[in-house]
Amino acid sequence: MTHIFTREQIERILPSLHLLPAIEDGFARYSAGDAVVPPVGELLLPGGEVHIKYGYLRDDPYYVVKIASGFYGNPQIGLPSSNGLMLLFSQQTGTLEAALLDEGHLTDIRTAMAGAVAARHLAPPQISRIGIVGTGTQARLQLLYLSKISPCRQVLVWGRNAQHARTYRQEMEQHGFLVEIAQSPDELLHTCQLIVTTTPATCPLLYARDLRPGVHITAVGSDTPAKQELDPDILAHADLVVADSISQCLERGEIHHAVAYGVLSREHLLELGDIVAGRAPGRTSPRQISVADLTGVAVQDIKIAQAVYSALTSRSV
Repeated sequence: MTHIFTREQIERILPSLHLLPAIEDGFARYSAGDAVVPPVGELLLPGGEVHIKYGYLRDDPYYVVKIASGFYGNPQIGLPSSNGLMLLFSQQTGTLEAALLDEGHLTDIRTAMAGAVAARHLAPPQISRIGIVGTGTQARLQLLYLSKISPCRQVLVWGRNAQHARTYRQEMEQHGFLVEIAQSPDELLHTCQLIVTTTPATCPLLYARDLRPGVHITAVGSDTPAKQELDPDILAHADLVVADSISQCLERGEIHHAVAYGVLSREHLLELGDIVAGRAPGRTSPRQISVADLTGVAVQDIKIAQAVYSALTSRSV
């Protein structure tokens, strides 16, 4: 029998789950070669984009297929910009065990958790201010999950829309953050030690000329070959350039652009899972500049889908 769970059921169970260790384990196993993750399937439509990510971890009971979309004009007509679902199949029989009708929510959560994992292993030890580029769903979730690994509550946010930035400030201050609004993105590099970029921009918003020693940047928004939030020279100047998946980031995201511009080579890249597992060094000095390029790897979907499915079925027995 196939289990079908709605977003409402999934959201009710999520607060009881400790998922950060599972996401870290997924990255570690992926970088150790313990995952089978084919290249991303992708549909780029006039009004949006659809990503199909799938794979499995060896010795796990399931394989997972995830469909997630982003239609960025949807809020103008009263609809969320993201949607999607996750499907769990038996590795032994191919039987569809569960459909998680999460409407893209699990993708949002696992992306935010990946940002927290990157910050845990790469951000400087002392953070007095967090910078957020963007004012949408990821801008909110990244900050909420960073609060689980950093005590910093001082925030500087920049967004293209001033009203959206004010709304963001009001909402995040309800969660205990002290938020100021920047007039330009370069202000974040001047005063923040940890910066997260969360937009679907197709040209750079942050530039190497504004870099300061010790900053860490987690780039989340650029998950297609066309998107770009960072000046490629930022990666050229970084002491650490870390990919969630080297093979995937060579084809999309900030690393893709830096390599194409000829300012970065594959030999200078590290993979997040190797740092998590201790197979590669992370930050070794407070003054190092580091960049994490997170394009989203199917192993994150595998881990969160299995954890949610296990919790939902155990509580329904």
